[in-house]
Amino acid sequence: MITTQEKPALDQKTIDTVKATVPVLAEHGEAITTRFYQLLFQNHPELKNIFNQTNQRKGRQPKALANTVYAAAQYIDQLEAIVPVVKQIAHKHRSLNIKPEHYPIVGENLLQAIKDTLGDAATDDIMTAWEKAYGVIADVFIDVEQEMYHEVSSQTGGWTGFRNFTVEKKVKESDVITSFYLKPEDQGLLPEFKPGNYITVKADIPGEPYTHLRQYSMSDAPGKDYFRISVKREDSIDDNPEGVVSNYLHNQVEEGDVLPISAPGGDFYLDTTSEKPLVLLSGGVGQTPMLSMLNTVVRKQPNRPVYYIHAAQNSAVHGLRKEVQNISNEHLQVQSFTCYSEPLADDQYDLEGYVNLNWMKEIIPSNDCDFYFCGPEGFMKVVKQSLSDWNVPDEQINYEFFGPNVEL
Repeated sequence: MITTQEKPALDQKTIDTVKATVPVLAEHGEAITTRFYQLLFQNHPELKNIFNQTNQRKGRQPKALANTVYAAAQYIDQLEAIVPVVKQIAHKHRSLNIKPEHYPIVGENLLQAIKDTLGDAATDDIMTAWEKAYGVIADVFIDVEQEMYHEVSSQTGGWTGFRNFTVEKKVKESDVITSFYLKPEDQGLLPEFKPGNYITVKADIPGEPYTHLRQYSMSDAPGKDYFRISVKREDSIDDNPEGVVSNYLHNQVEEGDVLPISAPGGDFYLDTTSEKPLVLLSGGVGQTPMLSMLNTVVRKQPNRPVYYIHAAQNSAVHGLRKEVQNISNEHLQVQSFTCYSEPLADDQYDLEGYVNLNWMKEIIPSNDCDFYFCGPEGFMKVVKQSLSDWNVPDEQINYEFFGPNVEL
């Protein structure tokens, strides 16, 4: 039985054994983590109340876990090297209310998955080394997450777990995007958050066997007496659970209803100490954290130039367009641009097609800017490659995935 209380230091033999398995993990990582989730939900079906089943079916969660396990094995003797990755995952864990007691369960099923996948190659020495290593890795996550729990609970208006919020207002922003204005049911204070942060919505949906947890970026600036999320309705196809929560929010949740949510968090947020020109690039509903940043910067940094670039199919699905136009009209520091891939006959836009480097060079005077972007995977890959081709320094490139991280 793995416990998180007993954390022996790793001896050199254990370190060498774990590092020697790195090539094996690279080859079999996804098979191991896919098997892990099969075992986890078979042995502990109650954990389906926590894990996003859509990401499971699409294979994104096993791949993300495989990458994390691979990195941990590679740097087992210098785990400080993966602290940024640990913190990114820990933010999500804190938002989902993952607790220390979950780690022994994960460890046992992960070790069994390694054994099942590798078969005879999973010798006693390898399994013993990995059991020790997991204890150390789990300890790192637990310590970081406990610090985050303390941080959110100790701030003014903060809380841990889930707090009930009333849907004060529900606003249709486009054919597919609806905004929800949320106020605490207890009428208490709200904590400050960083523009770009997200909350987790806990949805108990009639007819669904398990609770669904979904993370949504704030789409307005901090400092208000409400939180706002703007949710795209995702269509369900061929029994794929994609969109089960977004459809519930769009079609069943009404003004006056109550939603449990976690305190804001995340490691993607606007650096308001920088004075470099700011470029906010978004595709589709990826504009939600960008709107929080935009609403913040015009209030806190009125002299900082902002280039707001949004890509969508057309005006029918382009949510919050008027809000951005109004901000651009009222604040000389902001220039906004629109790119439509399938414009309607009377649409007004700046580029037909897709965001590309040549166009960015036309509307952004220099590459010496802070770039933030979010959107569909294809959009993000193009933007990331374009910024690399433009020789934008890595420290000035910031982005977030909706869901488990993948390689750009």
